[in-house]
Amino acid sequence: MALNRLQAGRHLTQAVKILQFSYSFRSSECYSTLVFTDSKCWSNSSCIFVQKALPWNNKFPRGFYRSIAYCATNGSCGLPWTCRDPDERQLMKAATLSNFSCMRSVTTQAKAPPQARQMGALKVSMLSPGIVYEPYAPREPISFWKRWFTRNGWKRTKEDIILELKGAYAISKLRKYGYSKNKFYNEAINLYKEINTQMANGDKGLLRKTVTENMYSALKNEIKQRGTVWSHVYWELVEPVVKIRTLRARLIGVDRNDLSKVFIQLTLEFLTRQKFEAYDSNGAVVAGDKNKEVLVRDIWVFEKSLFHPGAYWRLCGRIKV
Repeated sequence: MALNRLQAGRHLTQAVKILQFSYSFRSSECYSTLVFTDSKCWSNSSCIFVQKALPWNNKFPRGFYRSIAYCATNGSCGLPWTCRDPDERQLMKAATLSNFSCMRSVTTQAKAPPQARQMGALKVSMLSPGIVYEPYAPREPISFWKRWFTRNGWKRTKEDIILELKGAYAISKLRKYGYSKNKFYNEAINLYKEINTQMANGDKGLLRKTVTENMYSALKNEIKQRGTVWSHVYWELVEPVVKIRTLRARLIGVDRNDLSKVFIQLTLEFLTRQKFEAYDSNGAVVAGDKNKEVLVRDIWVFEKSLFHPGAYWRLCGRIKV
């Protein structure tokens, strides 16, 4: 009996010393440096700042004691102050197992969102790039002499050829999806008339279907600002259209690993005759005259996805003339 009490007292004294030294060691910068720079202990010390107590002893922070336990039970990275007594090793080992079981239960109980659990079936769909890629700008005329007999002229010629090749490639790509110039022009004229009519009537619901998301926000703000000046407006397109032509064609890829996932943007120039008249809240004419035709030039950019089933042309931008 006396021998058992003596051994129990010795174990208790050593445990108290370890506890006192470990707390003083934790409060110093040496502790974090030692644990986090030791590659052998790194993976087992990741929860060092978790301050949840172990179930068998509320005085030991879980992350701190877990690091001590791992180093005490592995001689290759054991701390110099740890005791090698078998009973204490069992105590440290119990602490380690307790931490691992606790961490495993937390990992099991924490469920990821449904989207994360089904990453294999997750598909990200981009409805529009949200930009006008390489917007059209008129090229400054250059003389024949300057173009072919000066260095700047050669550079300009090279740039013009690259621009033309980009447009030709985009059109050739579009032809594989059944593109017809005359058919597209008819569709573009109908869209031009439809969007202008919706703008004049302030019909935001229908407007959302014929333009992209960013363009819708811009047009909605225009309708709101117009409402502060005019009560309503009259707009009419005088057909046929005077002139329509393609100024630029560009492809926009969204996946470098799949070249078939592209958007195409066609920049068109419209030269039309229109009638316009604006009214105030009393119905009086404050701008325009619906009995007179006005020649209007617009440059619009239409966009379509080549990889979404059932995709159709929408207005994605307007270029100021």
